[in-house]
Amino acid sequence: MENEKFIIQGLEGQRAFEGKIPVRGAKNAVLKTFAASLLFGNEIRVDNVPFIQDIANMNELLRHLGVGVERIEEKSFVLNSPDAIGTDLCGDIAKSFRSSIVLTGPILAREGKVIFPHPGGCVIGERPIDIFLESFKKMGADIDMHDRQYVISADKLAGAEIVFKIPSVTATETLMMTATLVPGKTILHNVACEPEIVALADFLNTGGADISGAGSHTIVIKGRDSLLKSKEPYQTPPDRIEAGSFAILAAVCGKDIEITDCKPDHLRVFLRTFDNAGVNFETTENSIRIKMSPQLNAINVKTHEYPGIPTDLQSPLAVFLTQASGRSLIFETVFESRLDYLSELSRMGADVMICDPHRAFITGVTPLRGREIESPDLRAGLAFIIAALVAKGESIVHNIHNIDRGYENIEERLQMVGADIKRI
Repeated sequence: MENEKFIIQGLEGQRAFEGKIPVRGAKNAVLKTFAASLLFGNEIRVDNVPFIQDIANMNELLRHLGVGVERIEEKSFVLNSPDAIGTDLCGDIAKSFRSSIVLTGPILAREGKVIFPHPGGCVIGERPIDIFLESFKKMGADIDMHDRQYVISADKLAGAEIVFKIPSVTATETLMMTATLVPGKTILHNVACEPEIVALADFLNTGGADISGAGSHTIVIKGRDSLLKSKEPYQTPPDRIEAGSFAILAAVCGKDIEITDCKPDHLRVFLRTFDNAGVNFETTENSIRIKMSPQLNAINVKTHEYPGIPTDLQSPLAVFLTQASGRSLIFETVFESRLDYLSELSRMGADVMICDPHRAFITGVTPLRGREIESPDLRAGLAFIIAALVAKGESIVHNIHNIDRGYENIEERLQMVGADIKRI
């Protein structure tokens, strides 16, 4: 609910949390798999699904298109696409979250037409969709605007060679799904290579798609003229952003915390940064254990596409740097306006100097003070929770519907390791 808030009692810089925090399935993986249900001629089953607001929004959009969506177990869904699907995405819902745009490709490939509004989501700078539009044109589609909605249509799509001007995860996934049902060969150059893309490609291939190169910067899709057939459930990979966020929380608040059900291999560069900062941690194949460190050291953080440090971990890392000894630099290379939250962190007592929209210096160690704060977006919202837990006194975090978009029952999992956080 939009009027809910978190009441958080801080630790005053102490590191006292102990226990285990489980990681849920990756939001950015399962949303694309739900969209991929449109490519299948039979039902698909998706396991390890986080129950979050973005998933609820995607389910509502799919039902609007005619797809049967059923939750069969706590973390499992079955989706069944009809012979004919709708072509008009429900405007208010589609505008509320960025991933709605991944539905456009499968709809266009199946029905030859799609109508949709400009997608919404977190306000973190310019997020244009020109890569999608230019790519659809390359495949033979026409693009018009009507009543502030995009109208994309094509008598017949054809495979094409497409070069992305920048690597885009969402565009990579959308065009990969589109090309699956477009006869001929499509080659996508300069694409993103995140693990979620590999997981999606592997799942499509088990249903009969012919996709090669996922995980590299060039993907080749040999299209087909019939729908896929699901043969096995899709197992949603663990959310690496959530795992990294919990690792940051453990480093600044933890005495001995184990982050379970994750894949440390998906966070190699991030964990190398942790090593440089003096964090005391160890990993197994599916867990990260963080013990109290004698001292956290200043580091320079530069965000980058995978396998670099994810932009989605930049704001939690800023809180980490307030507790690290020395002067650190944050260099945000992916989005404009993603440092705006730092002014609020400064009001909590952080020593922050913002140089420009992409760079800021943070000097630590500085004690933080509890205060009333607004969650501006999904990732900064979680960063504020971490800051409130570090701080002295009580904090109130508003707009927590932003946080609920990406983190399932976050307060309950933090309570498991000793956090004093309540949803009101």
